Amino acid sequence: MRLRITFAKTDAMRFTSHLDLHKAWERTLRRANLPLAYSQGFNPHPRINLASALPLGFTGEAEVVDVWLDQVLPVPQIESDLERAAPPGIKISKIQEIDDHTPTLQTELEASEFVITFLDELDGLNAHLDDLLAAGSLPRQKRGKEYDLRPLVQDLRRLPDDEQGCQRLLVRLSARPNATGRPEEVIAALGAQPEAARVHRLQLVFKD
Repeated sequence: MRLRITFAKTDAMRFTSHLDLHKAWERTLRRANLPLAYSQGFNPHPRINLASALPLGFTGEAEVVDVWLDQVLPVPQIESDLERAAPPGIKISKIQEIDDHTPTLQTELEASEFVITFLDELDGLNAHLDDLLAAGSLPRQKRGKEYDLRPLVQDLRRLPDDEQGCQRLLVRLSARPNATGRPEEVIAALGAQPEAARVHRLQLVFKD
């Protein structure tokens, strides 16, 4: 039985790494007494597949994880058991059974949408946005390798300031293999420090 679970990673888990989030899901599934299916080979491990890593310090409201069970159980029962077992920081919004032959999440993922909130006012933000969007290329470095950020930015625009008057942006970034945009690089390209902003993933965009 293969389950697709949509959940929020809230402020309580903002400083939980991708690896630790994976472990948190494994502990949650065990606390819920769900019969986990295991991989084959010399080092079997529970079949748990998170769609996309969410960097340390980021939150998200529509994260997705696939889980395999070795028994078929009623989905309402699974929902009830998981809601009781979930730790602070994981809020489950949807659970559905999917076909076991459905492609993996990573192969179906195309983009991610984020809200960036600047903790300190960024002077000339609109002008910086215009410059970034008009740029033919935005050379950046990742692990010592050069790449162009500009084609990875699919959408970038201002949102209304939040209740505290902090400036906010919506950005949609490519999330395909070898073509993944990073919000912190967008923040840096706008002339701000990534540490002076909060990033929240609104949604993962999959193929139709």
